[in-house]
Amino acid sequence: MKITYLGHSALLVEGGGKSVIIDPFLTGNPNSGVKPADIKVDAVLLTHAHGDHFGDCIGIAKANDCPVVAPVELANYCMEHDVKTVGMNIGGSHQFDGFKVKYTLAFHSSSLTVGDRVIYGGEPAGILLTMGDKTLYHAGDTALFGDMKIIGELNQIDLAALPIGDFFTMGPDDAVIAAKWVQAPKVLPLHYNTFPAIEQDVEAFCDKLKEQGIEGIPLQNRESVEI
Repeated sequence: MKITYLGHSALLVEGGGKSVIIDPFLTGNPNSGVKPADIKVDAVLLTHAHGDHFGDCIGIAKANDCPVVAPVELANYCMEHDVKTVGMNIGGSHQFDGFKVKYTLAFHSSSLTVGDRVIYGGEPAGILLTMGDKTLYHAGDTALFGDMKIIGELNQIDLAALPIGDFFTMGPDDAVIAAKWVQAPKVLPLHYNTFPAIEQDVEAFCDKLKEQGIEGIPLQNRESVEI
């Protein structure tokens, strides 16, 4: 499994001849450096509806003639924009051609602002993405919560992608606890340094992980790691 960081919380994941993009916030993301037109994927996966995660999902799905996989209410919204969708929900899993998706709990909110309307986007979620024998846990936007222990006990997680920005999500100290609870040997920090409110010292975070015997992988935009 090859994981490429596209800034904020966007990840391009490739393995076994398949590729997916998670939370494709590219346009307007100062840390991306990637154009939606350059993305070639078999599916778009969404954790929740906020614009800095929903991002360019409609355009990417149309350009690739691929489905948007999302919590069901968000999938229904995408369906209105003439894209293929797979609406899932918390705790549910599905084996696609070449990869498996399971949705987990996340504690956050989820809505889209369209003009003067606020549209409910369903429950926010995390994603367990499995390709071959490797599993990535993308926590989405979330607070620290106790059931992360269960996620770690029930799943062999090879890498956890966790938000560390604080303010809107858990911060670095809580993310260290989350990393321990999900029993991930490697952690990719997400959702930091995109805006002033979420500026963090990522090296200090990785030092705290190291003290717990966990490897921090602070990728720059368009850098990759293989697990």
